[in-house]
Amino acid sequence: MPTTNLDPTAWNWTSSRRRVLLAGVATVAASAGAIAAETASPALAATTPTASAAIPLTLPKTEFVYESIVDLAPTLQLGMSPLGERRMVPITGGTFEGPGLRGIVMPGGADRQLVRRDGSVALDAIYELQTDDGVIISVRNRVLSRRPKDAPAYVFSNIELTAPEGRYGWLNDFVYVGTLNSLRPQRAAVVIRAFRVV
Repeated sequence: MPTTNLDPTAWNWTSSRRRVLLAGVATVAASAGAIAAETASPALAATTPTASAAIPLTLPKTEFVYESIVDLAPTLQLGMSPLGERRMVPITGGTFEGPGLRGIVMPGGADRQLVRRDGSVALDAIYELQTDDGVIISVRNRVLSRRPKDAPAYVFSNIELTAPEGRYGWLNDFVYVGTLNSLRPQRAAVVIRAFRVV
């Protein structure tokens, strides 16, 4: 398997701001672990038809890949559809950084949203990242927000990454999940943290 450059000890921490932002990763990961632990209770394992010594029930683990700050233009209203209200949020730029990864969020992408009739919001964002050495990585980030009022400020997402062969080709070999937080009202942007499932 290609070298992944994901060793956090090899990452040059360039600013205290990054350290503060990244400190939240531990909190998110702990929350995700608690949710997973609740979901996969011993009773569930005992009643899973295929859980045995031959096929043990193994919970997924994740590793941090990068954090992006994605700048957004004002929301465009696209009108009602049979499924709900359609909206689009243009992506105007931003930055991303992680172990072995760094660069900009390219302008020109968009987050297409559907406010469903049940109140949930389905997001489907497609955009590109450009590494500091000029490589283009395509991102598709899908979110279903059903957050109750007392839940954490973030929502989980399903991230697809497509990279050209070469230095970043390893990005094509994993499943990714993410968290999404809003930076409003201080900044018209969102923070997206990507984790690979291992």
